[in-house]
Amino acid sequence: MSAAERPYVLGTGADELARLGQQHRLWSDAAVRAWRRAGIAPTHRVLDVGCGPGFAAFDLAQLVPHGAVVGVDESPGFVAHTHTQAQLRGLPNLQAVVGDVHDLAPALRGQAPFDLAYARWVLCFVRDPEAVVAGVAAQLRPGGALVVHDYFNYGAMTMAPRRRSHDLAVAATIRSWRERGGDPDVMARVPAFCAAHGLEVEHLQVHVRAARGTDAMFAWLDTWWRTFAPKLVAMGLLAQADCDELFGDLAEIQRDPTRFVQCPSVYELVARRR
Repeated sequence: MSAAERPYVLGTGADELARLGQQHRLWSDAAVRAWRRAGIAPTHRVLDVGCGPGFAAFDLAQLVPHGAVVGVDESPGFVAHTHTQAQLRGLPNLQAVVGDVHDLAPALRGQAPFDLAYARWVLCFVRDPEAVVAGVAAQLRPGGALVVHDYFNYGAMTMAPRRRSHDLAVAATIRSWRERGGDPDVMARVPAFCAAHGLEVEHLQVHVRAARGTDAMFAWLDTWWRTFAPKLVAMGLLAQADCDELFGDLAEIQRDPTRFVQCPSVYELVARRR
């Protein structure tokens, strides 16, 4: 089954579009710091791998006003959203194309080489993350950098104090990704993929964020579960009663300042083409 035939487990509807916009705002500080660490410059050509509806690409395009940003995503709807917003935001140096991130060359049509490539929460969902890394490496110029933000030890996400409903929802999420060929612990393998395809890892760190119900970052987890938990129920991976219990536990965190959530660990990698 091709990437185009295999639906994105999180969906591409209006609810996911809104969630992705909120998620980007909450993580944009980490993204910009990583791009700067990789040496992004105003004249750079940037590849946004699995760009989705373009939230990172919009910021990238503003940082390379004399360069260009090309986004690749398998969702025609997300690509259309990126195009529309690029026009509304006055970003003529941004374009997005429909394509399979496992096979970038046909979608890019000779637009390489790129100075920087970015992949955020992409490798954890694809069937062959090594093929994606290999394809990106082939599109980078010597000295060009790949920046990745993705998951490892996803199961460590938890409520504090721990709640049965949340543990069940995390386990169901992991099953849903793995059943579709994804890997919520993919960052354990990414450094080896880089080494195998001519990319030298020069930076690796982890972002671990905790949030109480009154913190802005709590919205990341709250919106995530309120968007995705019903989909887990529809998939038959989570009981409706457990979903209802989860929503009650989320509401309790918002009422009780002594409770908090530990967000999933997001690993940051910068690797440079030798």
